Amino acid sequence: MYNILKITWIPILLFSLFCCAGTPKSVNDKTPIKGVWVTNVASKALDSKESIIETVALCKKSGITDIYVVVWNRGTTLYPSKIMKDLFGKPIMERFGDRDPLQEMIDAGHKVKIKVHAWFEFGFASSYGENGGAILKKFPNWKAIDNKGNLVTKNGFEWMNAMDPEVQNFVKSLIVEVVKNYNVDGIQGDDRLPAMPSLGGYDPYTVALYKQEHNGNLPPDDYKDADWLTWRADKLTVFLGELYKELKAIKPKLIVSMAPSIHPWAKEEYLQDWPTWLNKGYCDYVIPQVYRKTIESYTTTLEDQIKFLNKNQKDKFFSGVLLQVNGVNPKLDFLKQMIETNRKLGVKGESFFFYEGLKAFPDYFSKEYKKK
Repeated sequence: MYNILKITWIPILLFSLFCCAGTPKSVNDKTPIKGVWVTNVASKALDSKESIIETVALCKKSGITDIYVVVWNRGTTLYPSKIMKDLFGKPIMERFGDRDPLQEMIDAGHKVKIKVHAWFEFGFASSYGENGGAILKKFPNWKAIDNKGNLVTKNGFEWMNAMDPEVQNFVKSLIVEVVKNYNVDGIQGDDRLPAMPSLGGYDPYTVALYKQEHNGNLPPDDYKDADWLTWRADKLTVFLGELYKELKAIKPKLIVSMAPSIHPWAKEEYLQDWPTWLNKGYCDYVIPQVYRKTIESYTTTLEDQIKFLNKNQKDKFFSGVLLQVNGVNPKLDFLKQMIETNRKLGVKGESFFFYEGLKAFPDYFSKEYKKK
């Protein structure tokens, strides 16, 4: 989600046939979100059932309506996955033993009418600082390749080839597995789903596909070539459209949300064209990561993002607000200014990265924020 944060943290670090009575409203409910991301990094929120109950209680007290809980991280799932067991002999991240943090979060969240979304944090990234990890060790042909013939690595993350149908089907299968087996309110991708660093696309499969669609011509050596960027970004948009359609066929009221980086940087660096995703109806809402250190920069960036919206898309746009990174929080006045700026610009909700930051502002969240 937040690359600089991850670089510091990570090294130290049957589809439900009925809905439970406490399940919150569906995507058709236009109530603005007040969300928070819950991670397994620099946090013990998921380390026990009791911790999850405490996490949900604090979220409820803080006015949070939506929890985005990580379920896919460093090439492992944070729920018992038959797919991962069959492919890699590892059904869940070892840290969680025989528990099911996702189910525990759903149970606790729905009990107090908080929506719970399965956040596929790593997306098409296979590993961090592990040369591709177990995934690319078993499936080396899944590697994303740069214009020098190397495995695509950016900010410490190693990548699968998001253009490859086998890779797409693998990632999609995990998402479908969750939607079929859990009563989640939504699923979410971020700056790694759907995404791939624009460094990639020079693998045999993608090169052959490009040649097929360009009269036998090779892709440009310049990975930032505008047409080459758009061609690859469009392929990821098609993937998202197919995923969206499949998920809605399984569970029509499922919320499919995305939390990409800001535009157009997201397209230039990670092939994420989220304005097109909205225009084509391939996600229910977006939460771009407007992570800035001053109110002037935050305001300018948010204004720039809003310009990419059509008139009827304002209720599908929320702001990603940085609440804690490496143990550092914004000043209270800055936090208040960001929320005030959101409302002033017509942004009716936000999601905070990440949960632990709520603890730094107990009075603000329990008293003031609920009214915003």
